Amino acid sequence: MNLIEWIGYIPAVIFPAATLMQLWHLLKTKTSEGVPAFTWLAFAIGNLSLYIYAEKYTELQSIIGQLATAALQIYVVLLIIKYRKKSN
Repeated sequence: MNLIEWIGYIPAVIFPAATLMQLWHLLKTKTSEGVPAFTWLAFAIGNLSLYIYAEKYTELQSIIGQLATAALQIYVVLLIIKYRKKSN
């Protein structure tokens, strides 16, 4: 594995970790106050688009860093919608 491939693991760790921190907060507090659904939806669309654009469909860095992160971000959006409906 060369240096560039190793560097590809940086976003594959950071992006899902950051999203998991938001998920943890939402699940812990059961409120979506101050969490913008549109921003998280934009992140998910961006990651899905980048996954398609990069054409590295079988590389672990792309699968985790973009595809799995997008799935987590969509879950964030769904939780935001769920908790907003509860508060109304």
